[in-house]
Amino acid sequence: MAGALASAMFFASAAIAQDSRLSLADRVTRLEQQAQNKDQGGIGMVNQMQQLQAQVQQLQGQIEELQHSQQQLDDKNKAQYGDIDARLSRLENGAGANAAKPPANNPPAPPQNPAPAAATPAAGAAASPPAAADPGAAAAYDVAFKAIRAGDYVSASRDFRGFIQKYPSDALTPNAFYWLGESYYATMNYPVAVEAFQHLLTQFPQSEKAPDALLKLGYCQIELKQVPQAKATLTAVGSKYPGSKAASLAKERLRQIQQSSAN
Repeated sequence: MAGALASAMFFASAAIAQDSRLSLADRVTRLEQQAQNKDQGGIGMVNQMQQLQAQVQQLQGQIEELQHSQQQLDDKNKAQYGDIDARLSRLENGAGANAAKPPANNPPAPPQNPAPAAATPAAGAAASPPAAADPGAAAAYDVAFKAIRAGDYVSASRDFRGFIQKYPSDALTPNAFYWLGESYYATMNYPVAVEAFQHLLTQFPQSEKAPDALLKLGYCQIELKQVPQAKATLTAVGSKYPGSKAASLAKERLRQIQQSSAN
């Protein structure tokens, strides 16, 4: 009887041990499968991250290309803008210089009884504006104008400010205010450009530069997103200066604003 019991216990112990081994093997297998699944999931995450990084790099490249194209366009527009204004100013200055010269075949007649130089001005001096006769003012203006014509807007703005401070009543001061505004407009410093154009319009409303100054004031207001004010300013250009080049440009810009609003 004792032998039979011992035998039964032996076989039972063997069966339990075998079940434990099988259970342990199953657990190891499951752990290995889980680890494999995690590895596969990790690889998938890595692949997704790499794809996202590639897409981000591609988008960054496209953005840089767009920024470069926009910068090239801005530089081209500024160059064309400065060239056109410079040529217009050369024509204006040339016309003014020719008008100031007396005709070669009709020189001014000398006075019949010339007085001492200390008592009266030289003959013909009254025919020229006193401010324009200042060689220092003309030289200072020429320096500033050469700077803006060369595209050196920083130097131009500095020189025109200095001219205005030194010669506030000179015949060239209205033009200096206009080109001061242009130098700030070219560098996209629109608030300060507005101040320069408004100074010209307020202090020298009869200046030949007034139509262009009012036009550029409207342009600045557009850049500053002041659309209602810009519309009013550009409309005023056409009403105050009908038939002028500035009025034509103002009309075209108003048409562009209306088209943008419709879209």
